[in-house]
Formats: sequence, structure tokens, C-alpha cells
Amino acid sequence: MPRFFVDQNAIHGETIILDEENAKHLSFSLRAKAGDHIFVCDDTGQLYECEITRFDGKTVETRICSVQPSISEPPYEAVLCQSIPKGDKMDFIIQKAVELGVSRVIPVESQHCITKLKPETRAKKRERWQRIAEAAAKQCGRGKIPRVEEPIRFETLLHMAPAGCGYFCYENGGDSLKTILQQKCAGQYTGSVFYFLIGPEGGFSCEEALAAKQAGWRAISLGHRILRTETASLFFLSALSYEIELESDIRK
Repeated sequence: MPRFFVDQNAIHGETIILDEENAKHLSFSLRAKAGDHIFVCDDTGQLYECEITRFDGKTVETRICSVQPSISEPPYEAVLCQSIPKGDKMDFIIQKAVELGVSRVIPVESQHCITKLKPETRAKKRERWQRIAEAAAKQCGRGKIPRVEEPIRFETLLHMAPAGCGYFCYENGGDSLKTILQQKCAGQYTGSVFYFLIGPEGGFSCEEALAAKQAGWRAISLGHRILRTETASLFFLSALSYEIELESDIRK
């Protein structure tokens, strides 16, 4: 069934009202009609099966038939801190990161970033990236739309991660990702938090690596091969899913 996202203000008792944008999509793209069923997700990860009861041209009114937690949300929080790459690579990274279970994306302006965002284009960039995240969330059946944050400086990011939750992927060595996941998640499959930092095409400078370590971020290795910036984040998220999500499914 088609899937739509709303905030809590759209839910009124047993009724959920979809806005004009979603109403147009239902009417013109999906040719939906009263009596059809759709899925609606709120911003807390709840999944509602709803029956369309009324169209009025600008909104769609639905009746809640059932509600349950979305099983598509991972039991951990993965925050991708992605140094901004050149070209349209960020579009690809955000789309695939959402499919792989990322919770939030923080674009980072680090020393070796080739792309330098202009003040007048920053807001438009973030809006575009948020639309990509929303489309990916709908396509892959997420229970929430991961938020794409405003781009920030590398130095600012270093103070954002909770203690013991910051990791930066470093081609010049660090603890293995497998070891870190086994240590952090041993016997615990819910509530783990990961802020993981990916460098740009040129990697991190020595000064940035030192600053990250001094701020409490832990250097990790993704193996013996140097991965492209658009590959590293997806590798990390895939490893998280394998180590935590699939294992927790087996234990249920």
C-alpha cells in the first residue's frame, strides 16, 4: 500500500488528515478513491493502516483501522556525519543511507572538502537533501523520515556526539569496526548510539584527525582497502545492520 508521512498535528482521534501535497499525489498519481487503504506514519515511528473516507480537493480525510510500531526502524541511532563531497554524490549518499537505516544526516564542511557551500545556496541544498531523504523513506518503507541537518563546520561537530558515541573512519589506522561493534553491542541490541564521521575525497588532515581524537572520537578502520567517500558510509551502515538488526531478529 502507498505510504505517507504526517506529524502529530494531523492526527485527530481516529482520523488522520493528509495535506494538499499528499492529496494531489493520491488523486492524480495513484488515482485513489474513497474506500482505498493506505499506510500513514507519524514522526514517532507509529504505522497506521487507514481507509480513505473523504476527498475535498485540498485534503484527504482517513479513518484509522489499526496502529502498530513500524518494524522498519532500527533499534539503534545511527547519525551520519558526512563531509560534503563534490558533484551530486551527496544525493546518492543520503538516498542509500536512508535505505540502510540512518537516523540523521549531518553535512560537514571539513578541510579537504572540494565543494564549498555558498551562504546563499546552503538552505536550498539542505531542502533538496531533505526531499531526497523523504522520497527514499517512502520508497523503502521507513517508519520515520530521517532529518538532514544544516551543514556545520568540522570543529563544531566534534562537540556534538555524546561521550563514547563518536567514531571517525580513518584510512591511516584505528580499531577495527568489527571489534568496536562487538564491544559496544555485546548483549545489547537496542538503544546504541553511533555518530560516525566520513571524510571527503581527500580524507581528513592530520590536524583534523588529532582534533577528533582529542575530542574523544575513536578512529576506526574499515579494512585494508581505501573506500570512496560515497562507499564508506554505506559500508558502516551495512555493518551496523548485520551486527545488530539481523542478530536481534534471530534472537526474537
